[in-house]
Amino acid sequence: MSPPIRRLVLDVMKPQEPNILELATVASDCSGVDAVNVVLVETDREVQNLKLTVEGDDIDADALEQAITDLGGTIHSIDQVVCGERLVEQIDTPQDR
Repeated sequence: MSPPIRRLVLDVMKPQEPNILELATVASDCSGVDAVNVVLVETDREVQNLKLTVEGDDIDADALEQAITDLGGTIHSIDQVVCGERLVEQIDTPQDR
Protein backbone atom coordinates (compact mmCIF):
# COMPACT_ATOMS: atom_id res chain seq x y z
CA MET A 1 0.00 0.00 0.00
CA SER A 2 1.38 3.42 -0.92
CA PRO A 3 1.75 6.21 1.65
CA PRO A 4 -1.12 8.69 1.90
CA ILE A 5 -0.92 11.96 -0.03
CA ARG A 6 -1.08 14.84 2.47
CA ARG A 7 -0.58 17.86 0.17
CA LEU A 8 -0.75 18.59 -3.55
CA VAL A 9 0.13 21.90 -5.18
CA LEU A 10 -1.17 22.04 -8.73
CA ASP A 11 -0.86 24.51 -11.59
CA VAL A 12 -4.36 24.52 -13.08
CA MET A 13 -5.81 26.23 -16.14
CA LYS A 14 -9.57 26.59 -16.37
CA PRO A 15 -12.17 28.58 -18.34
CA GLN A 16 -13.49 31.82 -16.79
CA GLU A 17 -16.58 29.91 -15.68
CA PRO A 18 -17.04 28.29 -13.25
CA ASN A 19 -15.44 30.77 -10.86
CA ILE A 20 -12.75 29.83 -8.35
CA LEU A 21 -15.29 29.60 -5.53
CA GLU A 22 -16.97 26.69 -7.29
CA LEU A 23 -13.62 25.07 -8.09
CA ALA A 24 -12.59 25.32 -4.42
CA THR A 25 -15.90 23.85 -3.27
CA VAL A 26 -15.75 20.95 -5.72
CA ALA A 27 -12.11 20.22 -4.82
CA SER A 28 -12.91 20.28 -1.10
CA ASP A 29 -15.60 17.64 -1.65
CA CYS A 30 -13.06 15.15 -3.07
CA SER A 31 -12.14 12.10 -1.02
CA GLY A 32 -9.46 12.72 1.59
CA VAL A 33 -9.43 16.52 1.18
CA ASP A 34 -9.60 18.59 4.38
CA ALA A 35 -8.66 22.05 3.05
CA VAL A 36 -8.25 23.89 -0.25
CA ASN A 37 -6.48 27.12 -1.19
CA VAL A 38 -6.97 28.58 -4.68
CA VAL A 39 -4.92 31.56 -5.88
CA LEU A 40 -5.56 33.34 -9.17
CA VAL A 41 -2.14 33.64 -10.85
CA GLU A 42 -3.12 35.02 -14.23
CA THR A 43 -6.29 35.72 -16.16
CA ASP A 44 -7.23 36.62 -19.72
CA ARG A 45 -10.49 36.81 -21.63
CA GLU A 46 -10.95 33.06 -21.91
CA VAL A 47 -8.93 31.26 -19.22
CA GLN A 48 -7.52 31.57 -15.73
CA ASN A 49 -4.30 30.09 -14.39
CA LEU A 50 -4.55 29.01 -10.76
CA LYS A 51 -2.33 27.67 -8.02
CA LEU A 52 -4.38 25.01 -6.23
CA THR A 53 -3.13 23.78 -2.86
CA VAL A 54 -4.97 20.84 -1.33
CA GLU A 55 -4.31 19.23 2.05
CA GLY A 56 -5.83 16.20 3.74
CA ASP A 57 -5.18 12.86 5.40
CA ASP A 58 -5.30 10.74 2.24
CA ILE A 59 -6.06 12.77 -0.89
CA ASP A 60 -7.47 10.83 -3.82
CA ALA A 61 -5.40 12.48 -6.57
CA ASP A 62 -7.34 10.73 -9.35
CA ALA A 63 -10.69 11.95 -7.99
CA LEU A 64 -9.29 15.47 -7.64
CA GLU A 65 -8.02 15.46 -11.23
CA GLN A 66 -11.38 14.17 -12.46
CA ALA A 67 -13.22 16.91 -10.55
CA ILE A 68 -10.99 19.57 -12.14
CA THR A 69 -11.49 18.03 -15.59
CA ASP A 70 -15.27 17.86 -15.08
CA LEU A 71 -15.24 21.65 -14.53
CA GLY A 72 -13.36 22.15 -17.80
CA GLY A 73 -9.94 22.59 -16.21
CA THR A 74 -6.61 20.93 -16.87
CA ILE A 75 -3.62 20.29 -14.63
CA HIS A 76 -0.54 21.83 -16.22
CA SER A 77 1.85 20.53 -13.59
CA ILE A 78 2.12 19.01 -10.14
CA ASP A 79 4.36 21.49 -8.34
CA GLN A 80 4.53 19.85 -4.92
CA VAL A 81 3.58 16.52 -3.35
CA VAL A 82 3.83 15.63 0.33
CA CYS A 83 3.26 11.99 1.28
CA GLY A 84 3.60 9.98 4.45
CA GLU A 85 2.38 9.99 8.01
CA ARG A 86 2.78 13.77 8.47
CA LEU A 87 3.33 16.99 6.54
CA VAL A 88 6.93 17.87 5.75
CA GLU A 89 7.60 21.53 5.02
CA GLN A 90 10.14 22.59 2.42
CA ILE A 91 13.24 24.19 3.89
CA ASP A 92 15.65 26.62 2.27
CA THR A 93 19.12 25.40 1.42
CA PRO A 94 22.10 27.42 0.15
CA GLN A 95 21.14 26.49 -3.42
CA ASP A 96 17.77 28.28 -2.95
CA ARG A 97 19.39 31.64 -2.28
